[in-house]
Amino acid sequence: MKRIYLLFSLFLISIVAYSQPSWSKKALKSVFLLKTFAPDGTLLGDANGFFVNETGDAVSSFQPFKGAQRAVVIDASGKEYEVTHILGANETYDVAKFRVDIKKAVALPIALNMQAEHAPVWLLPYRDMKLMKKGEVTKAELFNGDYAYYTLNMAMPENSLSAPLLNEAGEVVGLMQSSAGNSATSYAVSARFADSLRLTGLSINDPVLRSTYIKKALPAEVGQALLTLYVAASTLDSVSYATLVDDFIRQFPTEQDGYIYKAQLAAGGDKYEEADRYIAQALKTATRPEEVHFTYSRLMYQKALYKPQVSYDAWNYEQALQEVDKAYEINPQPGFLQHKAYILFAQKEYAKASNIYEQLFQSSLRSPEIFYEASRCKVMQGDTIGQIALLDSAVATFSRPYLKEASTYLLARAQACLDAGKYRAAVTDLNEYEELMKTQVNDNFYYLRYQAELGGRLFQQALNDITRATEINPTEELYYAEKASLEVRVGYFDEAIQSAQQCIAVAPDFSDGYLFLGVAQCLKGQKADGIKNLQKAKELGDTQADELIEKYSK
Repeated sequence: MKRIYLLFSLFLISIVAYSQPSWSKKALKSVFLLKTFAPDGTLLGDANGFFVNETGDAVSSFQPFKGAQRAVVIDASGKEYEVTHILGANETYDVAKFRVDIKKAVALPIALNMQAEHAPVWLLPYRDMKLMKKGEVTKAELFNGDYAYYTLNMAMPENSLSAPLLNEAGEVVGLMQSSAGNSATSYAVSARFADSLRLTGLSINDPVLRSTYIKKALPAEVGQALLTLYVAASTLDSVSYATLVDDFIRQFPTEQDGYIYKAQLAAGGDKYEEADRYIAQALKTATRPEEVHFTYSRLMYQKALYKPQVSYDAWNYEQALQEVDKAYEINPQPGFLQHKAYILFAQKEYAKASNIYEQLFQSSLRSPEIFYEASRCKVMQGDTIGQIALLDSAVATFSRPYLKEASTYLLARAQACLDAGKYRAAVTDLNEYEELMKTQVNDNFYYLRYQAELGGRLFQQALNDITRATEINPTEELYYAEKASLEVRVGYFDEAIQSAQQCIAVAPDFSDGYLFLGVAQCLKGQKADGIKNLQKAKELGDTQADELIEKYSK
């Protein structure tokens, strides 16, 4: 009887074994349990997952990663491994791809083709083969091009979120999605879609990825990784950014850019010898050595210009010129010439810098900015005519009606004309500037135009503008004094008295208020009050008051 029972048991085991696909035992080694932990160390969430290649890349649900600072996977044998990097995520379909610190993983092959409707599929559980279930695809809907979202006539076992769904060949076709209750219907999202998740250069700002604290990998493509570094420079703190640069060097050890970024970080911390070493390393690996020499020159120039007090004699303007000349010899780009002009300007070699700008006028860099930079050389040489001529060229690069980009150069030319005594030309440019920048002009602008209009004897316009300046900034005593002065000049004595009184109210110790009040009163025939206010101006230190007191006392 015992023999019959033993044979019957062996028969049942053989039926179960036969009912399981031949690939199931090996495939089970690929499945793991994912556990994530909050910053305080408490368990945050868990899900199933599986390896997609031997180097430790894996996929699972993204939900457990939200708010997580640490994650581990536990394989079929109970061994635990750290999750090191997030490789991609999609919140809509709740999938994530990540890297696990494991020497060699057992990976599941991913089906390249969509599973046909009514085809059999198997849900592969974590560790417990008895939970393996067979089902059938009842619907396959396409999304994002050619990825499938499956509906299955299978009740989803408990704790099987993100468990792999395999076809007859043992290839993964999907990851199980969460389903409500004990429904006989369940769902799966394309495993190929989960495996396709990639990071780009802009992923660093992706709010989905930022919702987890686990480290994100750099993109696999060097161009996208460089874009990440560029974006990170303005978004990460200095420590995180330095770590990211180190990651780039480890991932792309033969790329010069990583060493250039390290040199920039070292120079930013006044570690110039360290920066020298990174530049030397960049030159060893350089495929574009001109860029390394240019960066070296730029770092030296910035140090000499902004930190001359920091002692490091090897970095100076002369050395910066040598490095940019090396860059230009390798690849004669106009941008290198422009940088050379900056260095010469800093050395007060204005004529040499002007000569370079003359070359740049005929290059691809010809622009209003280049003309403006050249005009600064003329300023330093005392050549007002040359300065205005170059600013004329800067403005001439724009056509009417002007765009806002022209405003910088119109304002610069207006100031140059004002300084040269070409007042009405300055007013014309300031009128154009106001038209372009109506919502951004302030009291300083109206005071500037007032000065130009005053010089050009456009007295009514000048009065209008100084009045606007007082309306915008009613606490600036200078504006009231200037207004009173002009009103006296054009014979508006009552208005001048009012303006001077406003000046005194704003600044009781400002002598100009009493001076112009006294002058206006004297001219209006109120000499006693006028002399009294002129005396007050004298007490406050006004040197003109004595002469005016003597004049109006007669």
